[in-house]
Amino acid sequence: MKLYDVYVQKSVRWSSAVLLAFTVFVAEGAYIGPGSGVSSVPDSGDGTTTVAAILKNPQDDRRVVLRGNLVRKIKHETYLFNDGTGEIIADIDDHDFPPQPVTANTKVEIIGEVDVDRVSVVEIDVKSLRIISK
Repeated sequence: MKLYDVYVQKSVRWSSAVLLAFTVFVAEGAYIGPGSGVSSVPDSGDGTTTVAAILKNPQDDRRVVLRGNLVRKIKHETYLFNDGTGEIIADIDDHDFPPQPVTANTKVEIIGEVDVDRVSVVEIDVKSLRIISK
């Protein structure tokens, strides 16, 4: 009889743990406040945002779309990007550049993620770059 009681107790504990985990999982999906991945950084409706909005409320790993110019190369794969509202560092791998040359006057669209490091430097880790106009 004791073995049966131990089995029932373990089953109840395990079931409770699973139910609790499921409840937390479901509750997380409905939460849209800080830490949820849903951002309060405004965008224009087409997915684009501005450097000023990102710098005002930087959220690590937030996906962003920016349009502007690479105004200068800082070092290998590191550029200064300006969209008219502000400037931000953009880390762009060489293989993400299109085959056409990009100058400081070339309007580009970059898609990437906000990267906030430990000393509060905000950068964009660029995943895609395309030329909008020369």
